[in-house]
Amino acid sequence: MTNQVPPLTAYDVFGSDPVLREAMDRWGSPTDVPELHHLGSRAGSAEARLWGDQADRNTPVLRTHSPTGERIDEVDFHPAWHELLTVAVGAGLTAEPWTRPPGSGAHLRRAVGFMVWSQAEAGHGCPVSMTYAAAPALQSDPTLAAVWLERLASRRYDPGLRPVSEKVGALAGMGMTEKQGGSDVRANTTRAVATPGGPLPGDTYRLTGHKWFTSAPMNDVFLVLAQTDAGPTCFVVPRILDDGSRNPFALQRLKDKLGNRSNASSEVELDGTWGSRLGDEGRGVRTIIDMVSATRLDCVLGSAATMRQALVRAVHHARHRHAFGRPLVEQPLMTAVLADLALETEAASLLGTRLAHAVDEGDAAFSRLAVAVGKFWVCKRTAPMVAEALECLGGNGFVEENGLARLYREAPLNSIWEGSGNVNALDVVRAVTREPQAVEAFAKEVTLARGVDRRLDEAMDRVLAQVQDITTQDAGQIQFGARRLVEDLALVLQASLVVRHSPTPVAEAFLASRLGADHGWTFGTQGGDLAGHSAGLVDRAFAAG
Repeated sequence: MTNQVPPLTAYDVFGSDPVLREAMDRWGSPTDVPELHHLGSRAGSAEARLWGDQADRNTPVLRTHSPTGERIDEVDFHPAWHELLTVAVGAGLTAEPWTRPPGSGAHLRRAVGFMVWSQAEAGHGCPVSMTYAAAPALQSDPTLAAVWLERLASRRYDPGLRPVSEKVGALAGMGMTEKQGGSDVRANTTRAVATPGGPLPGDTYRLTGHKWFTSAPMNDVFLVLAQTDAGPTCFVVPRILDDGSRNPFALQRLKDKLGNRSNASSEVELDGTWGSRLGDEGRGVRTIIDMVSATRLDCVLGSAATMRQALVRAVHHARHRHAFGRPLVEQPLMTAVLADLALETEAASLLGTRLAHAVDEGDAAFSRLAVAVGKFWVCKRTAPMVAEALECLGGNGFVEENGLARLYREAPLNSIWEGSGNVNALDVVRAVTREPQAVEAFAKEVTLARGVDRRLDEAMDRVLAQVQDITTQDAGQIQFGARRLVEDLALVLQASLVVRHSPTPVAEAFLASRLGADHGWTFGTQGGDLAGHSAGLVDRAFAAG
């Protein structure tokens, strides 16, 4: 056997990623770095790769009834799923940052860890992400936070359905969408009736209705939207009540999904299900918005991680595979493709870590607009980027053994979860037209790079003028142009970050190809003037192997 690519194993996923290392040097705490190297080594191990493959191939199994006919509504997972979650929870990737002091860099550390470990397997990142995101919503109610927050922040993975008082760790989920409304949660028909004196803390209600997409149904507690007479309201719904009985939570079926197959996504029937009200009646969307913002951040991080893993596998293949007398990585056309993929990945990772740093800073105004912009753009760019990386392997990329097929199936997910592209684009429009402080914070961030390069200055002026002009347009015009506006905002933000924080060759290549019109419609079509930078961009992207 000759000219075969060796397995990509035994490398440090964190240590081999210059963008993540530099983000920690710039914004993080040095005390967190050793733990990230340890996590990176685990993520790059043969063991982690095996767990990822096993969890994806052995999909969850729904058990609606016990052997004696009792309704149990449980899901069985392959042991690899539990191994992956044990590491993720043990690394503090769930709700721990919300319990650490402000200014500690906890959200950045967690974001970097999330990007590192989710490269082993993405599906188990869903319960990890929802648990992280539930914490800020729960913090609005001290009574409910006292019950749940410590366990959601625990570093001990404790699977199985038991009362929260008997658990050392817990995971959270959400139940918002319904089949008749989807993203339009105000169309929800699930009803909640106030029922004082129930078996839960706080103001108790009983919920009746159907939820169309409830992921990770074996989690311990869910934030659920239901209608009261005042409108959509948020409720905290545990799977198990304090007396050990099961809260009605009937799993109708598990979804047969394109990707994210290791993670169970279910349809749930609520029938007199107990919930504690979180926030005011009729203010459920407002109450849960902090959770949505946090999960959207994880969409950016998860998509950037998918890009990164696809890039690493493509570069590794190109370094070890020979064609026409030399390694693929030395062929100019392949170098052009890999360098372009490296640019896309660096900009995505840099944006994701900057958004996490904004959470550490408590910069809600910047996050309000930038997270929606980043969620739209980075998640949209992932599928074509992974497809191009897969093509670098040729037919070998199309078979399951090489891992890129799984990444390709995973790639569209985050662009759909927590609002599709149109939903996020309209959310950006709302922020631009109704929240001047968000626009001001965004403009302040991007203009930190003003004066460095004419192309960026002109792009800033153009997009900020678009933002100002949008108030003069009618609603139809605004909607029709929303996607273009978000694209322009995203590219200017990424360019500003790259100019300030990446090496000069990376910044020059990004500006020329993304803002300077020196690029075609596909990856690898940047202008010939960048040829001299391409090999250096690939070497910077992934030095291992």
